[in-house]
Amino acid sequence: MRIFPRLLVLATVALLAGCGADEPESAAAGGPIAVKATDTGCEVARTSVDAGTSVFAITNGGQKVTEFYVYAPGDRVMAEVENIAPGLSRNLHVELPAGTYETACKPGMIGKGIRGALTVSGSAAPLTDDAALLAATDSYSRYVKSQTAALEEKTGEFVTAVKAGDVAKAKALFPVARTYWERIEPVAEIFGDLDPRIDGREEVTEEGLTFGGFHRIEKDLWEGGDVSNSGPIADQLMTDVKEIVQKANAEKLSPLQLANGAKALLDEVASGKITGEEDRYSHTDLWDFNANIEGSKAAIASLRPVLDERDPELVKTLDTEFANVDAALAEHRAGDGWKLHTALTQADLKKLSDAINALAEPISQVAAVVAKKA
Repeated sequence: MRIFPRLLVLATVALLAGCGADEPESAAAGGPIAVKATDTGCEVARTSVDAGTSVFAITNGGQKVTEFYVYAPGDRVMAEVENIAPGLSRNLHVELPAGTYETACKPGMIGKGIRGALTVSGSAAPLTDDAALLAATDSYSRYVKSQTAALEEKTGEFVTAVKAGDVAKAKALFPVARTYWERIEPVAEIFGDLDPRIDGREEVTEEGLTFGGFHRIEKDLWEGGDVSNSGPIADQLMTDVKEIVQKANAEKLSPLQLANGAKALLDEVASGKITGEEDRYSHTDLWDFNANIEGSKAAIASLRPVLDERDPELVKTLDTEFANVDAALAEHRAGDGWKLHTALTQADLKKLSDAINALAEPISQVAAVVAKKA
């Protein structure tokens, strides 16, 4: 989930069309909370809000790509918006019960961020008091459970191959196991350091973390071709995956987390898969790309009965743009999998990026529709 300096230009171009305009403002009491993010500051207009749905309107006035988080105690992520390029603005809808929280801007998208206190007081009926929204979260929870079961199974097969020294089998299983991770990544990101421990790139060392997980083994497999010393890393990966599966299956999600997650998955494509930054050793980015699209589609499918009722025209647009992305991606099928990222031309990547940007705009409107009172 990180953009690094050598990739900023391409990533920024990829994001411009999808993130320059955002969803309509919410009717939340008091209106959107302005956040002025810079490379050295994070000025949040209000530090206390009423319980219920709040909207943060983040503007990046710095020179670095930034992101904005709302944390509960223990750095549990309540909501986030990533990849806000310099000069651009994004809105973040979040449902918060009474309690103490922290806001954080992360210039350069690294580290603990520039933090501030946020107090939420009072009470409000949760969005899931709406039967249709409760049904949506229940539907998505079933999807998460199906994907985490497959993630645990396939990661186990991958770890077994690594520990057996079977490089060819481990290489074949690497993008397959990661498919299930990438489909539910916004849920996994809720749980603090577990996400970078499982999926962090080598740059996590800049945040004081150890480089391990999928991408450390990926490096051993493709760059060194030797996994004789990778057993402990594989064991830790399996331990972390089991922990995150348990937590993800127990998590009670807000409808806004589904809406925000659908958008976050598209941002993941724009920031990492398009550039080839994520799977930099194996170049299997398109497996991840497709999984992110599938995960976004699953979140929207869970919300579809609500969207059909509240904004049928938006649903038609989403259907069209999802179909366009699927068609653009299908051109790069290779057997049961996908072409390597290195096999795509700049024209191919631009076509995919354009399709993603066209989908990102209507996806960005979903949270505001969900937040409206029925």
